[in-house]
Amino acid sequence: MTVPSHDERPACAHVSTEAQHPDTQQLDLLALGDPAAAVDMMLRADHEITAAIAEARNEIATAVECVADCLSMGGRLLYIGAGTSGRLGVLDAVECPPTFQCDPSQVQGVLAGGRNAMFLSVEGAEDDRSAGARDLEALDVSKYDFVLGISASASAPYVHGAIAYANRVGARTALLACVPREELGDDAQLPLRIVTGPETLAGSTRLRAGTATKMVLNMISTLAMARLGKVHGNLMVDVNTAGNAKLFARGCNLVSRLAPCDGERAKALLQDAQGSVKVAILMGAEGLKRSAAEARLAEAKGVLREALSPRQDP
Repeated sequence: MTVPSHDERPACAHVSTEAQHPDTQQLDLLALGDPAAAVDMMLRADHEITAAIAEARNEIATAVECVADCLSMGGRLLYIGAGTSGRLGVLDAVECPPTFQCDPSQVQGVLAGGRNAMFLSVEGAEDDRSAGARDLEALDVSKYDFVLGISASASAPYVHGAIAYANRVGARTALLACVPREELGDDAQLPLRIVTGPETLAGSTRLRAGTATKMVLNMISTLAMARLGKVHGNLMVDVNTAGNAKLFARGCNLVSRLAPCDGERAKALLQDAQGSVKVAILMGAEGLKRSAAEARLAEAKGVLREALSPRQDP
């Protein structure tokens, strides 16, 4: 089968996300007469999402490895998209610094139409292919970066223009879309196709496709950061404890659990460690001064499991 060119925008009727879902055609009647039954209907439709993601598990795993590799070399993860797809990229990017204490420039979301498009719909922005290239050029994209285009229907020219530019400058590229490549192709080095099928509300890709997109972005960023040592077990040991009171309290709890020690001691350790949870844990667990704990952590390339003595590794 010939894969249609992404330069030829398909008629909406030919894109699976625009088709009617066979099980939700009474959506309006149920919403009016029995909202609880309408909720059940949407839940049943959404139950198909995880199976669709599972079909792409190997491609997602490859993306995780590539992103971690780029970040370890000083590169960046750049999400680029339009509309809901682009906003989901921005959302994942802005959550990375408080969760993993990474520099805000390390994971960025690039949205068609600029920052204002995060809050107000700029529908025509996705049609400008050259703007995608210009926005990446302005970020000085290089071979060390991973550019992840996001387009639910795989049809946004803005995203394809960005991927084409990223390929030209040697960056690694992927396209996350929710339709089969047979419907619309792409030039990304790594296609990430999560085939979610017809939407609960035909064409509204903020629903099933949006949910799938958010789940995949969660996996990619979280697992890439875990490969870089920013996770210990299932604990966010690189949390930015200076962010707010909740995050500081979370840091104290982590130190208390992993040092281990009581709450007051954990608070004192964290303050002495200048807010670094991993340094505070090493100070408490190994009886080290801050400078020695920092040196050991650096020797372990930031991986707490490697820095802790075997007897201290839970």
